[in-house]
Amino acid sequence: MPADLQEKTDRYERMLADALDEAETRPPADTPLGTAAAECREMAESYLDDGRHFRANDDPVNALAAYSYGYGWLDAGVRMGLFAVPEETELFTV
Repeated sequence: MPADLQEKTDRYERMLADALDEAETRPPADTPLGTAAAECREMAESYLDDGRHFRANDDPVNALAAYSYGYGWLDAGVRMGLFAVPEETELFTV
């Protein structure tokens, strides 16, 4: 059964927004790892904004792609130890 594009786009937007809310930067901001964490967060936030722009312009395919890329940036940062996340969350692949 094929995935419903609207449902999947809604789910990925929520997932990215929730992940951004839960991820806390670990390294101090004035360190190279702090800079890397800030850049990962900025990319994730930018892709969330881009996805919302695409949705507003009736382009759910590109919205879903933007949400997916943004989530990938944040999830990679979590896996590299740049962000702390709650242990009970299912938002990340840690």
